[in-house]
Amino acid sequence: MRRQQDASFPARQRGVALIMAVLIVALATILAVNVTFRGMVDQRRSANLFALDQGFEVALGAEGWAADILRKDAQDSQTDHLGEIWAQSMSALPIDEGVGTVEGRIEDMQGRFNLNNLVFSDGTTNDTAVKQLERILGMLEIEPAWAAAMADWIDTDTQPGFPDGAEDSVYTGLDPPHLAANMPITRASEIMVLPEFGAERFGRLQPYVAALPVGSRLNVCTAPGIVLDSLSESQRQFGLDPEDLAKRRKDACFPTLDELRGTLGQADYDQIKDTLSESSTYFRATVWVTIGTTQFTLYSLLARGGAGTVRPVLRSFGAE
Repeated sequence: MRRQQDASFPARQRGVALIMAVLIVALATILAVNVTFRGMVDQRRSANLFALDQGFEVALGAEGWAADILRKDAQDSQTDHLGEIWAQSMSALPIDEGVGTVEGRIEDMQGRFNLNNLVFSDGTTNDTAVKQLERILGMLEIEPAWAAAMADWIDTDTQPGFPDGAEDSVYTGLDPPHLAANMPITRASEIMVLPEFGAERFGRLQPYVAALPVGSRLNVCTAPGIVLDSLSESQRQFGLDPEDLAKRRKDACFPTLDELRGTLGQADYDQIKDTLSESSTYFRATVWVTIGTTQFTLYSLLARGGAGTVRPVLRSFGAE
């Protein structure tokens, strides 16, 4: 009996050794796979970071190009309209022999309703601008009552406008609670802070509004038909046929201030003439850079000075 047990002992040792060997191989395989996976992830992360850095530098170059176009435009023309070279989108151009592409466009932000014009420079509510925004909202099938809430978000007082205003008493009841800004906004998307305004309403309103310094004039040469129609309570003609409006803007400013005065009538025109212009100071350059599978987007608000100098005043990445 003892001899049989002694004979089976080496066999058991060999079995244990085999199991240990299998476990060691399995652990080594798991470790090797983990190290390889981490290395691939780190390599991919490094490549993405390098592509983003490269995309940022390329986008800054495109921003400088846009600034140069606007600078030359100021030397050649006293008006800014959609028939000029700055208004033409830049098609995709190759980067470093096929590494990627860059494309972009320039938009006249003074062709939009300036939300900061809902107040005067002293911070009090501009009732004329509030009425204009109400008309824009109505044409977009958005409740006009939001205009008063937007004005309250920007004006300096803490008293809600009647009957649709919203001040601290409304925002402190939200989750999380906060106060009204009571100062000009820097991005149009800030109005989504209004209770229940939501992204869907903002998506409809976004192409027609901007956040510029208080007192910036509306460029009638580039304003959409809806914004032009909002200048008067009674006149509704520019937004009726957007294709016709686009055709008339291919080579020149339309409507000019004189043509707009004839449309609105002298009395209505005199009330708003100081808020209108045929030229612009603020433009936005949007640049898309694609390198491999990485895309970098730059939004740059450019300000053009009286001497033709152009400088960036606000940059954002990825989203407006």
